[in-house]
Amino acid sequence: MHDTPRWLVTAALFTLVALGGRAAGAQEPDYADVNAYILQAEMALQREDYLMAVQEYRKAAHLSDNPDIAKKATATAIAYGFDDEALLAAKRWFELDEADDARAYLAQLSLRTGDIRAAKRHFSVLIEKSKEPPGEKLLMLAGFISDEGDARDADKLLRALARPYDDSPEAHRAVASLALRSGDVEHALERLSRAIELDPDNLSARLMYARALLAHGEVDEAIDYTARLIGDDFDPDPNARIELAVLYMMADRTEDALSQVSQVMLEQPGRTDALRLMGIINFHNENLDAAWDDFHDLLASGDYSNDALYYLGQIAHYREETDRAIRFYSEVKTGQYALQSQQRAAGLMASEKDDLKGAIELLDQFAAESPAHAIDVLGAKAQLLAMEEERADALKYYDKIAKFRPDDERYVLARAELLLRMERLDDALDAYADAVKRWPKSALALNAYGYTLADRTDRFKEAEKLIRKALKYDPGRAAIIDSMGWVLFKLGRHEEALVELERAYTMMQDHEVAAHIVETLVALDRRDEALERLADAEALKPDSALLKDVRDRLFPDAP
Repeated sequence: MHDTPRWLVTAALFTLVALGGRAAGAQEPDYADVNAYILQAEMALQREDYLMAVQEYRKAAHLSDNPDIAKKATATAIAYGFDDEALLAAKRWFELDEADDARAYLAQLSLRTGDIRAAKRHFSVLIEKSKEPPGEKLLMLAGFISDEGDARDADKLLRALARPYDDSPEAHRAVASLALRSGDVEHALERLSRAIELDPDNLSARLMYARALLAHGEVDEAIDYTARLIGDDFDPDPNARIELAVLYMMADRTEDALSQVSQVMLEQPGRTDALRLMGIINFHNENLDAAWDDFHDLLASGDYSNDALYYLGQIAHYREETDRAIRFYSEVKTGQYALQSQQRAAGLMASEKDDLKGAIELLDQFAAESPAHAIDVLGAKAQLLAMEEERADALKYYDKIAKFRPDDERYVLARAELLLRMERLDDALDAYADAVKRWPKSALALNAYGYTLADRTDRFKEAEKLIRKALKYDPGRAAIIDSMGWVLFKLGRHEEALVELERAYTMMQDHEVAAHIVETLVALDRRDEALERLADAEALKPDSALLKDVRDRLFPDAP
């Protein structure tokens, strides 16, 4: 997605835009109505009614003959994630001005909304008009659409676009990159083999081939293949060393990874991508002092600043240097870690500094500066308020999100969990039931509903059925295994329950799982063992209200 600037401009500016640029001979638009829609949009943005804002901008675009307003409406809708509205605005923009940038937005939005044929039609025109060779353009396009919409749709689109260019190694590399992302590793390997056949000296194709081998589960083969690139087929190439270091990390061979990165740093001391990777390796090896120095050096270089700030925030957080952690996290405004960092900064402000108001203001400022994250910020504020026991206000935010993102399972389930915490059991169960109906193959929804039925009602058979379905779709998740153990406990099948609960605990040393084990051991009349397990769990989480409740109920006289 293109980076989009902040769209909170004044209605007066739009008045100037609306009054200019009218096509010769066109019917005079009603500018009063155009500006009224724009003003309504601005007011809607101020009160966080993002959907109304983009709808009002789109109405202004359809009423005006100025392509700049349609362009603005398109970009605003994209920024806030309303793709259907953006597509309508982009069509209007293209009607008024068949410019390449309007066509590019139409292509992008057609892909996002699942219209592969329209996306192919528009992207094909852009490829044909481009000054770059088609293969190079396809490589650029692969990077552009890699995060757009459904990965399989993007893969299907690029294969169709690349069909006329079978003799282009770059076209095959482009297709391979999206095939990898969509999970079709076999096709990626085929395409990369063809690219290497067409251009045997192309290092990029060979490095991607190694990544494909790794994705295919051939870890040793991927590492050996890349090592041969360094030692045999090419002069020692720093890019190959970096790639080999990444493969070593994926294979959990961090010392070997560090050795490769160190060699690159020795050969090219100013290479900041190697410095970044060295910091990440040191961080994962828990060499925090070394990582701290690496990321400070990276920050001073001016490259990968957001990554440096994020990891420095994490290190300060681990060291319980709260003020430092907040400062580093809050400075991450763009990139893949932006939302997570802002959430962490706000969480620390609320929990450690007792400054809920400041935390909310921090999130509001981030949303204003980064419209692409604005709706997720509503979710972050809801979580923050729920954590601080401001549950009614949290629910208002979840209700607002439901208007903007009705099909986002994460927020549907988060809202249901909040209703449960508000002791609105019937409403929570209705919400979980609706989620399971809408996402019948979601292990997350099935488990949430099943566990709630087991824990809060006597509908144990129904709960067991739901949890078994969840295990079918995600058999290795510890939380679901714990749910199975808990429902078996509720059904009186204590020996079976203990097996599942112990299996869950080996995967996740969580205080809730420990509490379930203690309950089960007591039911099996193994009280001494239960008390030992309770003490062990309390040592890991001494502030657990759940463990305190278990002790008070089951061991009221224990020292």
